[in-house]
Amino acid sequence: MTQAAFFVLTALADQPRHGYGILREVEEVSDGAVQLRVGTLYGVLDRLTADGLIVLDREEVHEGRLRRYYRLTDEGMRALDAEAERMAAGASAAKSRIAEGRKAPGAVAKPSAGPGLAGGVA
Repeated sequence: MTQAAFFVLTALADQPRHGYGILREVEEVSDGAVQLRVGTLYGVLDRLTADGLIVLDREEVHEGRLRRYYRLTDEGMRALDAEAERMAAGASAAKSRIAEGRKAPGAVAKPSAGPGLAGGVA
């Protein structure tokens, strides 16, 4: 599951939302780390709909514009839960290895040269 899909599903976990509401919620739940563009969002929504993970909940006209609200399906909630569990297990394994590495004889902590791979610098 992509990061964008994970956060869109997370944004929809508690209630249906329209596109702009999803964008704001993704930014909030990711503490600003993920800021989706509109084109990216609608591509993700199309994929998640095709995969049966979300459905169109309703459409409303607001100030002359159509708002489409999306909600998770039961399958979407299961997929989100499974991905969250997978990520938590991976984080736990990494923390365990880090702790073991710090205890290893002769282990020397190297100063960080920057954000590393997670930050996009190689």
